[in-house]
Amino acid sequence: MRLSFMGAAHEVTGSCYLLQAGEKNILIDCGMEQGRDIYENQPLPVAPGQIDALLLTHAHIDHSGRIPLLVKNGYKGPVYATNATTELCGIMLRDSGHIQEFEAEWRNRKAKRSGGEEYEPLYTVADADAALAQFEGMDYNAEFEVLPGVRARFVDVGHLLGSASIELWVTEGEVTKKLVFSGDIGNSNQPLLRDPQYLKEADYVVMESTYGDRSHGPRPDYVPALAALLQSTFDKGGSLVIPSFAVGRTQEMLYFLRQIKEQGLVRGHGDFTVYVDSPLAVEATHIFKDQWAECYDAEARALVEQGVNPISFAGLKLAVTTEDSKAINFDRGPKVILSASGMCEAGRIRHHLKHNLWQPESTVLFVGYQTPGTLGRALVEGAKEVRLFGETIEVRCRVEVLAGVSGHADNEGLMRWAGSFEPKPARVFVTHGEDEVCDIFANRLQAELGLAATAPYNGGCYDLVTGECLEPGNRQRIKEAEKAGTARRQNPVYRRLADAGNRLVNIIKAKEGHANKELARFASQLEALCDKWQD
Repeated sequence: MRLSFMGAAHEVTGSCYLLQAGEKNILIDCGMEQGRDIYENQPLPVAPGQIDALLLTHAHIDHSGRIPLLVKNGYKGPVYATNATTELCGIMLRDSGHIQEFEAEWRNRKAKRSGGEEYEPLYTVADADAALAQFEGMDYNAEFEVLPGVRARFVDVGHLLGSASIELWVTEGEVTKKLVFSGDIGNSNQPLLRDPQYLKEADYVVMESTYGDRSHGPRPDYVPALAALLQSTFDKGGSLVIPSFAVGRTQEMLYFLRQIKEQGLVRGHGDFTVYVDSPLAVEATHIFKDQWAECYDAEARALVEQGVNPISFAGLKLAVTTEDSKAINFDRGPKVILSASGMCEAGRIRHHLKHNLWQPESTVLFVGYQTPGTLGRALVEGAKEVRLFGETIEVRCRVEVLAGVSGHADNEGLMRWAGSFEPKPARVFVTHGEDEVCDIFANRLQAELGLAATAPYNGGCYDLVTGECLEPGNRQRIKEAEKAGTARRQNPVYRRLADAGNRLVNIIKAKEGHANKELARFASQLEALCDKWQD
């Protein structure tokens, strides 16, 4: 029984874990890396076609974004997720496929002019649709069989609509081990969603550490704080621009803005317009409205039961088309622009930044974590100018962060979650945090809670029966590897070829003991194939 760490080890994005028990191969998450890549993710040691099942903690792309690629490359098994996660992936993975297609089209236009090689997208919308057909939605707290000898349960972790920690009971021979994968642990007392539920027992725990080295501080009263920003920005004649994750943070901000309007907290501009400028956010908002029964907290449920939509109000406008988006910047009235992406790396938000960063009267408000290497992180850290669409833009506007508005628990919340296990797990694996943060938080778990804690690296592998580390993983940073001339960056097409080769090797192994006539025919076919492609 082995657990391998294939992504988000000493990094914040790209979550992917491989659990192997006997002949069974199970993936937990299959995410896409976003922002700066510190350590190269390691290739799966098995071909996608050899994976038997996949369990998904939540819909964010850094946890789900490579599932269509996995299916494209041969994965045929089920993708288990909560019902809300299944619905959200229905829009998010299609949107990701559209982005991949758009980028490939753009690159190929450039390649055609320069005589470069054709670029193949990681996957397409059709690949995303094929992957979505393999999703199986599950209720919270319902135990189910994943495979013979493997049972699972999703428990609400309060990070995103449908987000879950995963409990896994795995039996190999006479040995049964319980594993818990935290997923992204939610912040307490956030709007709409329930607080994270704590778990009590596990042999091994894999937990995130995004905010493992910092506290959100005293919880601010978000509504007055946001109202004050609106007041000062509108009084100067500016716009409030909020780079916001389309799924989760946008809906939370709508919840606050509804309260501000309802209570009349902005004087002289009470009829201000709120634009949601993201087709994905618009679709996600509809799903949030529909999934309230299973996911909302008591306050939000009470509003719905009174006939109040907690994320809708007068003056809310949904921009779906490109023309809708362009028209926003011609509106001279007081307005809020909620637009994706939340880290300013892509999407319509970059156009709104181009129109507002240079205007001293405007405010850009960040309401979520900004990964190192992203435009959002640069702005938060005080960049004086940025490049957008080939143009240098001076940053003259006010840049603010609404403290405490985070979908992630801070270090105190993470410690509470980890401290709920009794008896203590055999080991806690700390992942999904910045390079130094993973080590800092693992050390804190040891010092304060007495937990055996380890921060593995990509490619690291552990025996879950003996607790032994079988493979320490890759500790060489990408920049160091590039200097040494050893960096290997496989493109997705080559990775697909390598996966097919691994699959072929396993087919050959399975043929042992078959009739000699069949083996000889198979060998002849392979030899002919090798002759055809031999350099």
